[in-house]
Amino acid sequence: MTTTRSSPHLKTAVFLLLAMIVTVGSALGFQYIGGYLPCKLCLEQRFPYYAGIPLMALAVLAAAFRWPAALTRMLLALGGILMLIGLGLAVFHSGVEWKFWPGPTDCTAVSMSITTNAGNLLNDMNATHPPACDTAALRVLGLSFAGWNAIASLILALIAFRGAKKAA
Repeated sequence: MTTTRSSPHLKTAVFLLLAMIVTVGSALGFQYIGGYLPCKLCLEQRFPYYAGIPLMALAVLAAAFRWPAALTRMLLALGGILMLIGLGLAVFHSGVEWKFWPGPTDCTAVSMSITTNAGNLLNDMNATHPPACDTAALRVLGLSFAGWNAIASLILALIAFRGAKKAA
């Protein structure tokens, strides 16, 4: 079996694209299906993924169509940099949740669900509690969403940089 010169880059780009989609998709699922309203810092942690997804889609195209390997490697490295930014945001938010340092003073929910039934307005207002950045909405195995995002961002950054380092 022969491999193309961009095969390792293509596999890395496809993996990163899918992993970024699953990660941010999970956050959106917890928000819209699970009812966990994001705080300001939660929403900021999504930006590296929103930028990384189209970037990795471009890396997939670059590798699949055998554009210059340097371009694919650069795109993978940029994806790694985005995930390092995501790691920094997640570590900061985790530190705020653990009360290691203060969070922003304006850190309350920036997206609230709006009722379409005026009769339920009072009930909906009483049931909706905007999250604060210093309180974890849920902990799984001791880690909050921000903690798990830190782990995901670190792993994706390492994979992206490893892929960018590989020769064509």
